[in-house]
Amino acid sequence: MAEAETARQAEGGADPVTGQSAPRNGKRPGAGRGALRNSTGPGAGRGASRDGREPDAGRHALRVGVLAYPGCFASEVFGVPDLLTMAGHVAGPDASGYRVSVVSPRRRVTASGGASLEVHPVPEVDVLVVPGFEVRPDTDLDARLAPLAPEIAAIRAQASAGTAVVSLCVGAFLLAEAGLLDGRQATTSWLHAGELARRCPDADVRPEHLVVTDRGVTTTAAFSAMYDFALDLIRRNNGARVARITARLALLDDARTSQTPYVDPQLLPQPGRGFSQQVMRRLDQNLAEPYDLAALADAFQISTRTLLRRFAAETGRSPLAHLQASRVRRARHLLETTDRTVAAIAATVGYRDPGTFAALFVRHTGHRPSAYRTAFRRTSGSPFA
Repeated sequence: MAEAETARQAEGGADPVTGQSAPRNGKRPGAGRGALRNSTGPGAGRGASRDGREPDAGRHALRVGVLAYPGCFASEVFGVPDLLTMAGHVAGPDASGYRVSVVSPRRRVTASGGASLEVHPVPEVDVLVVPGFEVRPDTDLDARLAPLAPEIAAIRAQASAGTAVVSLCVGAFLLAEAGLLDGRQATTSWLHAGELARRCPDADVRPEHLVVTDRGVTTTAAFSAMYDFALDLIRRNNGARVARITARLALLDDARTSQTPYVDPQLLPQPGRGFSQQVMRRLDQNLAEPYDLAALADAFQISTRTLLRRFAAETGRSPLAHLQASRVRRARHLLETTDRTVAAIAATVGYRDPGTFAALFVRHTGHRPSAYRTAFRRTSGSPFA
């Protein structure tokens, strides 16, 4: 996996968030990109403090700054600190702790929903967390990001000083503006991954991952993935037992590995133009039929080579890739809403062999069909089903 790695897959003893195993730039032990390894050990601080003071005098704690800015999600400002606070109580007074502050280059910040945040000047920290913000279908990202030049400059300065930088959800767009994603793997909300890849073509955007770390820069998937990051941080700083208990207290799934099962293709921008849209419509109307490229080309009175070339030019993928994605989407719906057997659902979407269907389903969702049904089944009694 070269220098890049996803959460829980660090190599060679390097820290899976920072990608390094020692502090840099002459900072004290427990500082910089090696902080998430070097802040641990007997005598470290306890709990999490948001007032800028050490939790206990003489004890080192991991210094976490959450960068607040106008319109940021207030829940993402406090979500990670709240979980760190819980972990501090679980770990006990002699465990490695956290010193958390809400920071900003501004004197005051109003977050989403009109919440007024008390902020501190951006200090020297070990980890800088950048929350996300609301992105609507009509949001002009250039106009939204332009007023955040002070925050983007602060992010760039912290990264240059050796601070580990973490974005939550679409906070990745601020990291992209700061130039931190160039040449790195990254992720963000599955809904906005395509836009991040378009705006930052030098980044290797991995929309399937929940948490991606590449050389001191960490990005997370949508909203609740901030807790996946926080649990990873707790696991490294306080151990697997503390992370597991904290997850149980907070009712969090600490075994998630992908955001793919949560993707709703109907919410994504639909690729293609007139020709490819007609091909996709024909494929979608015949999910149970065997894939026959020659017959598909005959239906449009063109050669198979021309069909593949035109479809790829308009959509960036093959007709078979589209068909497989549509079959999985239909199967997901049936698993969520019906009691049909997996074999029956496989046949409905064109697979006589349930094993072949299951392999495709796992590749697209990260779950076997039966496990997906257990996790995402919609109960008929729910008003939200």
